Amino acid sequence: MPHEPLREALRLRARLYALIREFFARRDVLEVETPILSEAANTEPNIESFSTTFTGPTQSPSRQRWLRTSAEFPMKRLLAAGVGDCYELGRVFRNGEVGRRHNPEFSMLEWYRVGWNHLRLIDETVELVQAALALRGRRAVCVIDLPRTVCAVLGLDPFAASVDVLRAALADANIEASSLERDDWLDLLITHHIQPMFPADRITVVRDWPASQCSLARIRPGSPPVAERFELYLGRHELANGYHELADASEQRARFEHDNQRRRQRGQVALPVDERLLDAPEQGLPDCAGVALGIERLLMCLLQTDDIRQVLAIDFAHA
Repeated sequence: MPHEPLREALRLRARLYALIREFFARRDVLEVETPILSEAANTEPNIESFSTTFTGPTQSPSRQRWLRTSAEFPMKRLLAAGVGDCYELGRVFRNGEVGRRHNPEFSMLEWYRVGWNHLRLIDETVELVQAALALRGRRAVCVIDLPRTVCAVLGLDPFAASVDVLRAALADANIEASSLERDDWLDLLITHHIQPMFPADRITVVRDWPASQCSLARIRPGSPPVAERFELYLGRHELANGYHELADASEQRARFEHDNQRRRQRGQVALPVDERLLDAPEQGLPDCAGVALGIERLLMCLLQTDDIRQVLAIDFAHA
């Protein structure tokens, strides 16, 4: 990257970090730092973790440690310990993700609000993104729900449509079908047919996801049940993913086990679950909502580039 564009990108990142810290300081949200290395890994089948081996003396039965893919698990342990509203702005790591829009190490902002649900957190997330956009120009906001949007655009119900129906809607995409499940097809439907329709100058918040795509979110009973989850986009770029957080340890364990089952079916290695996180609800994880926001994605939008290398001091290939 030429010197002046590099300096501009680094200055913008520094201004964004200062803005984020001021934003949360005004709201009395505490900045924290949590471990990058853990005995546990992220079991999500679509995310691969880096691992390393500790060579010194240890009381742990395993020397293997995993680099975090987000700060979520340790932050929830802090919430259970009574820390209250908190955020972390730090580096996270995901193996195998490299290209124009991905770097194996990147920066993520994650925060949690005690006593909030995901709808209230949507408002604050939009406020933060708008404050960041004020550095370069503001955007309009539109909140939509997933089922109505998919039905309006594609004429199908994302809650009820079969795998064959979802695949048929993606017939023109020439997607390799091996090992893909219904939720994978629904994700592809959204990325190929819904996201491209979002106006470039608009913040779009998508909420009301199928219960099968709940991840760490609560399920709202109903017909059909809905995951209390949202995603925030700027134009067609996904910036943030938020939840009304699950606080049921047995349900969370079942989801981790399901993840590992899917990993085995795909030929992937099953990963160690975070037992300390599973203890957190039993210790009193408060009712809360949390969201993770990709810093590089936001910077890419601010600088109007589709190349993540343009917002990094040094990219993976040159690290």
